[in-house]
Amino acid sequence: MAKIYFSATTWSLSVVAVGVLLTGCSASVHVGKTEPKVSAPKVSADKLATTVAERLAASTGQPKPDTTCPEDLVGKVGTTTRCTLTGDDGSTLGVTVTVTSVDGEQVNFDIEADETASPAAS
Repeated sequence: MAKIYFSATTWSLSVVAVGVLLTGCSASVHVGKTEPKVSAPKVSADKLATTVAERLAASTGQPKPDTTCPEDLVGKVGTTTRCTLTGDDGSTLGVTVTVTSVDGEQVNFDIEADETASPAAS
């Protein structure tokens, strides 16, 4: 499992800081029926963003962060995508999502947050 590290200002992405070392965070999503084995299953960008936010909230005991993912996650081991968490103050934190295994239509992945957040745009 991946380890997720946050600096004192990173997780909350606001004035209140947590400064916590989190244990690995992973998730799986069942994507339902896909076309006959022509292509790998995919997790939609919206479903991925929701799952990432839920897993990070569950791991930290914090409210679900505003999370966006720019593309669907293809269910092929090793495939990665980047999602972004945005704090109430406008600061952002990148998150890397990596497919660890695929079991039929179920896509399993690890979530790893960047160590530092980007400040809000001026």
